Amino acid sequence: MPATYFWNKLAVHRYKIAVILLVFALIPLRGNAQLFRWAKQHNPDYDRRKISYGFSIGLHTSSYQVKYSDKFVTSKFDTVHSVQPVFLAGFSLGFLVNYRFNEFLDLRLMPKAGFYAHKLFYYFTNAPTQSQLVETTLVEMPLLLKYKSMRRGNVRMYMIGGITPAFEASGKNDIGNSTAGLSIQKHNISLDMGMGFDFYFPFFKFSQEIRFSRGISNMLGSQHTIYQDPISRLNTNTVSVYFIFQ
Repeated sequence: MPATYFWNKLAVHRYKIAVILLVFALIPLRGNAQLFRWAKQHNPDYDRRKISYGFSIGLHTSSYQVKYSDKFVTSKFDTVHSVQPVFLAGFSLGFLVNYRFNEFLDLRLMPKAGFYAHKLFYYFTNAPTQSQLVETTLVEMPLLLKYKSMRRGNVRMYMIGGITPAFEASGKNDIGNSTAGLSIQKHNISLDMGMGFDFYFPFFKFSQEIRFSRGISNMLGSQHTIYQDPISRLNTNTVSVYFIFQ
């Protein structure tokens, strides 16, 4: 019982832990910004390009948010204590097309392939804990607005936000039989917001960015199984760090 309680509490607070770790990962950016503030400018006319291109590498941690159904409180599921999601790591690879509106505002399209894993733990009052693992490869098309500060030396801060449609390219779960396990929708839409820093070098621009994504689509499938019926809604929550080269 104590071990189960410990892991249950860890799962509840894992989102906060992930955010704290990502924030600490970006702390060195402040020092870099001061270091480059008075440096000689590289590529002073780089941001005057109407259209620019690049690629991105992303690391993320993602989890479902669970909403219980009315069936959860019926006698059929009275032995189900709770359904708890956990955050699992993944990564993405993509391209970038950036369109410049003016000195401070850009429109950005970032098509990418994202590799995700989501896991739910089912805790019972009279049986061992069970789990459902869903691994998916998504084709994502983030459409984002980028609002930039003034450039200081070779550093520029920015904020970013937008919407990301996503479509499943392949998927599986650890049961191997969707009629017995948890079925998931093959598409998702998320709202994104974040911030980052642009660093200008003689031959390219490098950006570090942290982004938070909140899924607004219900990812729960339409099948009825013992893992599906206690839940009425699943939404995705993702925290990502991107390394962007232009």
